[in-house]
Amino acid sequence: MQYVSKRPYSVLYLFFLLFLTFTPALAEAATPNILFMALPAILKKSHAVVPLPPASGDNIHGTITQWKGTETCLSCHLEEAKQVFSSSHYQWLGETPYMTNGPNLQGKLDLGVNSYCINTTGNWNGCGACHVGLGLRPETTETASQLANIDCLICHQQEYKRKKVDDVFVADVANMSISMVQAARTVHLPTRATCLPCHAKGGGGDNYKRGDMAMAHVNTQDKNFDVHMATSGADLSCQACHTTEQHRMAGRGSDLRPTDLDVVMECSSCHEEGQGTGNHSNQTINRHLARVACQTCHIPTFAKNAGDTVADEKTEVHRDWLKPHLTSSGAVHPTPTMAGNLTPRYGWWNGFSSSYLLFDQAQIDPLTGRIPTSRPQGSVNDQNAKLYPFKYKTALQPLASNTNQLIALDTSVYFSGGDPLAAVRSGLVNMGYPATNLYEWVETDTMQLITHEVPPASQALSCTACHDNTARMDLNSLGYGLKNSSQVICSQCHGQESGMNYLEIHNKHVNDKRYDCSWCHGFSRPERGLRMP
Repeated sequence: MQYVSKRPYSVLYLFFLLFLTFTPALAEAATPNILFMALPAILKKSHAVVPLPPASGDNIHGTITQWKGTETCLSCHLEEAKQVFSSSHYQWLGETPYMTNGPNLQGKLDLGVNSYCINTTGNWNGCGACHVGLGLRPETTETASQLANIDCLICHQQEYKRKKVDDVFVADVANMSISMVQAARTVHLPTRATCLPCHAKGGGGDNYKRGDMAMAHVNTQDKNFDVHMATSGADLSCQACHTTEQHRMAGRGSDLRPTDLDVVMECSSCHEEGQGTGNHSNQTINRHLARVACQTCHIPTFAKNAGDTVADEKTEVHRDWLKPHLTSSGAVHPTPTMAGNLTPRYGWWNGFSSSYLLFDQAQIDPLTGRIPTSRPQGSVNDQNAKLYPFKYKTALQPLASNTNQLIALDTSVYFSGGDPLAAVRSGLVNMGYPATNLYEWVETDTMQLITHEVPPASQALSCTACHDNTARMDLNSLGYGLKNSSQVICSQCHGQESGMNYLEIHNKHVNDKRYDCSWCHGFSRPERGLRMP
């Protein structure tokens, strides 16, 4: 990092502050990024610790001599704090333009239900461990106490540690390698080391929830584990893909409700050649791009182990709330079933999702026999849908028999004593029902987008991994089956023929005769300009 000389910078900065004082509108637009004008190089390789600047004040934060908590940050960064306050990271709520059910504003703070800890009701103190606040439950009305509740360092200082004392997070200086003054002086843009302690450990442990996001991503050198984040690979920061504007982050999994920043995230933003013939060997592969997401071919497996870590990067595939167990740390958790090196489950996704909300009527998916808590939307006939890879996960959860609603089991009761029945009764009361209401145990399931753990391109799937092979992907169940018997289909033009494999038949009718898919299948591909029946 380069620092401008002290004197000219001080004069210019003072002039800038005076200028903003008389131009409030400009201040609002310009202030958020002014402090990071000299930091563009961090964006790409932001996993490294920003070097400690001298205390003489050669940079903006270097003049800090006393740490007074968030007050120290707010003295200069009030506008940034307001941006954080309105973001999904703080609110745990947000607008939901891509949800097909529920209110416009929803999230994990209120109505959101999943197949992990179900809902936050009754246990904000525990669930808020990964909140970017200092302990207060977020409110939608901006107040001085809510702004002071923002914990800036949890994202902007990877050497920062915190612990809860009387339900409030305080600095855990004893477990830090630098003092709080040094921490304030050397704040930096978010790094993988600041993002992953929350995003990798959600759901109960390392890689438990997402399946493609583990603490190994902080500093692994194993490109086979993740070619984008490995230090020997592209070594990308999270922001390299997750565009950030005014403390709002682009990107959401199919099971996440709020859209914090509505900016399209595409592999082609960097891999432009993927849209042409560049890195793909032929046009047959390139034709798939309109209907098959890059991740489908380029993430053959997930929940892999990084080659240079001692940790086990398996993911949770089932959770049984009826069976409490002691973790290695002595905590009481529901019993998980863990698995690794998993083949994704494939499905259509058009960017929209449906998710179960607290007090919804439970409905069983006839295809799985379980109650879905999240489903990607789309089908083979959806012009905007592509095939994506997903993690499929199940759980045993309580259901109120008389109302047919999933119960937000009280995790504070469960974690404190390991009594699932007491936790269910407390959950019923939290929802406004008598503790004596009848309930039963049912299985739920969820689909979660897989988009990390991309290995080198040489490990991408071959054509035969999916075509004429149901071990990985059952194309018939995805809508690619024939619309009638082969005899009936062939009789549209000729008698039934034999001796040709799938690829030969496909090439003859599509490439040579230019027949549209609808001649043989129950869907069409009008964008290819083929002959219609």
